[in-house]
Amino acid sequence: MNQQMEIICVGNELLIGKTLNTNANWLAKRATAFGIMVKRITVVGDDVDEIADAVRETLKRRTKFIVTTGGLGPTFDDKTLKGIAKALNRKLKVNEKALKMVREKYEAYFREGKMERVKLTPPRVKMGTLPEGAEPLPNPVGTAPGVIIDMKETVLIALPGVPPEMKAIFEDSVALLLKNQSGDPVFFETSIYSRGIIESTLAPLIDQVMHDNPDVYIKSHPKGWGKDIEMHFSTAAKDSKTAKNRLGKAIVQLSELVQENGGKIKPQKKKQ
Repeated sequence: MNQQMEIICVGNELLIGKTLNTNANWLAKRATAFGIMVKRITVVGDDVDEIADAVRETLKRRTKFIVTTGGLGPTFDDKTLKGIAKALNRKLKVNEKALKMVREKYEAYFREGKMERVKLTPPRVKMGTLPEGAEPLPNPVGTAPGVIIDMKETVLIALPGVPPEMKAIFEDSVALLLKNQSGDPVFFETSIYSRGIIESTLAPLIDQVMHDNPDVYIKSHPKGWGKDIEMHFSTAAKDSKTAKNRLGKAIVQLSELVQENGGKIKPQKKKQ
């Protein structure tokens, strides 16, 4: 079963360093926790052609999930849906379900005294205008709905760039979809630290252990200048016993190899 995802983050503010891309970090962690492998993260500016190109390139790789963040709002630089429509060769049309979500949000703001009147201005209607065949996803925090387009082989999901909105839509409307795709696996991760061995010596040892334990991913992270290196282990399995056994076997093998090559091991607590 295809359990892969690519993330496309849209926004000039990301490219110029004004805004830290915390959305990609959060999405990658959540997807991985569901047993979905994130294969690539791409950042593009607020440009229709660049967004369309990024979506087309991702579709060619036949990944199961494409998740975009940013560019769903009412302003002139919110161009993600236009880029998606261009990539899919679909027209943008007012989606009645999406427009109803937007209208109800502004009516709620009016009742709460946050605005003087409710009027669906062109920028507000823009948030209810989706590519043909798309479905809106309710936004419990903000105004712009998320968007999902199911193309059978690939599911494209567009989320807002505002982190609380992105997270809320993901948890309410996307998490279950990922769970169903992956079979709701158990994700385990842990780290051990090596001392007295440099990363270039450690690298082939990690390669060997990953070859012998194909369900375990190991990543080394040097800690400052010197020979202290974190080795992060992760795996996803159908049950916790299998996940723990996989990690345990890989940790023992790598620990032995490190010690055989003159290094020492300092274990860390296991996390789930």
